Amino acid sequence: MRRTIIDVSGMELTEKVVSIKRVTKVVKGGRNMRFTALVVVGDMNGHVGAGLGKATEIPEAIRKGKEDAIKHLISVATDDNKSITHDFTGKFGSASVLLKKAPEGTGIIAGGPARVVCELAGIKNIRTKSLGSNNKQNVVLATIAGLGEIRTPEEVARKRGKSVEEIMA
Repeated sequence: MRRTIIDVSGMELTEKVVSIKRVTKVVKGGRNMRFTALVVVGDMNGHVGAGLGKATEIPEAIRKGKEDAIKHLISVATDDNKSITHDFTGKFGSASVLLKKAPEGTGIIAGGPARVVCELAGIKNIRTKSLGSNNKQNVVLATIAGLGEIRTPEEVARKRGKSVEEIMA
């Protein structure tokens, strides 16, 4: 399910619901049913975020998840062929996601939760491998953590006080 929304800053964001879980709390009078929605939003141009919404009804949980995701947008460094600039392993909890740079024409080679994040970030060529936990929420958050840590050669060169040619050699 995809919807396009406009963020306050003028970015056109696309949302994708990764998972909806029914959560039950047993109380004195019976069982309280609630829903948890994991939502990923992105502008297909280097910005992506994930959020969790909880409510008694599914549409409300999705709306809350979308708002949470917009609050947690990150920017992703990509190279000329819409891949990441270097390999990296993102970690969140017990989930690790290996993100590998890929040449033009590779496409997105990723499992479900990681694929959604890469698509909405605007990455066209990447290889990923989910290691450790296969919990959807942790895999999404590990992928976003990894993508957020990726730096461009220009940033690294500026930080080290060297030229881009020295870094790339």
